[in-house]
Amino acid sequence: MKLVLILLASTGWTLCASQFYDQALMDYVENRLLAMEGHVHLWQEQLRQHHGELQDFHKQSNRTLEALRRQHAALSEDMAEAAARVERVERDLYSVESRTSPRACANQAERVVEQGVWSQEESRGDRDGGWEEIPSRVSDCVEIPSSIRSAKILKRVGAPKGVWLRDPRSSKVYVFNGTSGDTVYRFESVKEFGGSAGGALGRPIRLPSHWRGSGVAVYNGYLYYIQQGADVQVVKYDTLRGEPVDTAILPVESRSVVYSLNPETLADIAADDHGLWLLYAEGESEPNINLAKVDPVTLDIEQIWDTRCPRDKSEAAFVACGMVYVVYNTLPASRSRVQCVFDVNDKVASEEAPLFYFPRRYGAHASLKYNPEEKQIYSWDDGYQILYRLNTKRKLPV
Repeated sequence: MKLVLILLASTGWTLCASQFYDQALMDYVENRLLAMEGHVHLWQEQLRQHHGELQDFHKQSNRTLEALRRQHAALSEDMAEAAARVERVERDLYSVESRTSPRACANQAERVVEQGVWSQEESRGDRDGGWEEIPSRVSDCVEIPSSIRSAKILKRVGAPKGVWLRDPRSSKVYVFNGTSGDTVYRFESVKEFGGSAGGALGRPIRLPSHWRGSGVAVYNGYLYYIQQGADVQVVKYDTLRGEPVDTAILPVESRSVVYSLNPETLADIAADDHGLWLLYAEGESEPNINLAKVDPVTLDIEQIWDTRCPRDKSEAAFVACGMVYVVYNTLPASRSRVQCVFDVNDKVASEEAPLFYFPRRYGAHASLKYNPEEKQIYSWDDGYQILYRLNTKRKLPV
């Protein structure tokens, strides 16, 4: 009997303990659920707050974008008006230069054609819009270039820098694409070059060595170019036989350049009515451009002059009738201008020297090659091949 009572007491105690544990577990679960409901409620409040802030930010962004659109439209109008004003100022400046400045000798009636075609009084050709090349004529070299009469943008082909020029003897055109290489391209005429489709560069001619810069010339059927290498050399190349004839080392340092704005050109070769010329700088410290008369047969230097034309800000030069015309520009490129003229014969007084502006184009001239029989300049400007037809005047003795 005693044992039964003990068992009953133990069973009752166990049941009471189990009920107490279940109640505690239920209370814990309920408290956790209440805590979770509180967090969910807090998150919902924060979400509503963030949603409201996002809506306010969206409205503010729309207002800001609308204000920026209005400002952009106003700025575009201001830019268009400023461009129109700059164009008017350039026209007025050109007009003033044409009337008063010694650096622009063209009359107002002979303004440069900017549309890339010859003016009506200059144009020649058939009804299909072709144009005829000027026939070669012998010049007695009593007239010198005085101003730019008109300009023709022939085409755009090749690299931003290069050289193209015409042989007065055969009328063949040679194209040096880029600032160095061993290949030159030949066309039978300027008309063929202008009519070539796309980026065609004509018949390739492989040279025996690499040329560098714009220092090339064609004279009496020979190509003359500056050879790339440790020494600065001029190479005479026979275009008929397709082989080099002679070479000569020039008095030029391999690190010096003749034009500061075209550092690829160590020395420049030019041809005019009197023969072959070399433009160079003796060294990096030499401030001026030197001129040398070169024997086209032996490549010997016959005479040397200090032109007193500075190398600084020079982009190119050409020689016409024994006179050096040095063309200058700025960085960034602006309007090219002939600002220094040197006469080897001292027959042109300084106040009579023709200083003039080139029409504003795409950048700066990489090369300027004068053709004495046509009185034209073959220029390369940012990949564009341009012909400048020149006015001339008689030399006045000092």
